Amino acid sequence: MRASSASVISIGEISLRRSAAAVILVHNHPSGNPEPSGDDLRITTRLRDAGRVVGIEVLDHIIIGDGRFVSLRERGALAG
Repeated sequence: MRASSASVISIGEISLRRSAAAVILVHNHPSGNPEPSGDDLRITTRLRDAGRVVGIEVLDHIIIGDGRFVSLRERGALAG
């Protein structure tokens, strides 16, 4: 996943159009290793901050890999 401005805008637009109060982001790592990349952490922070501006809470960002997952909320990446 690339932490591009376009992806942040797209997720924001969809959330706003659907009048979302909160979102949970989920994606997989084809490598099978669910450890978050730098891009994963950056986009999570950007989406959290953008969501705060418009009143949409990012509840979690979950990364799935070979039978395992990582919750960025559990890792503290949504604090701040």
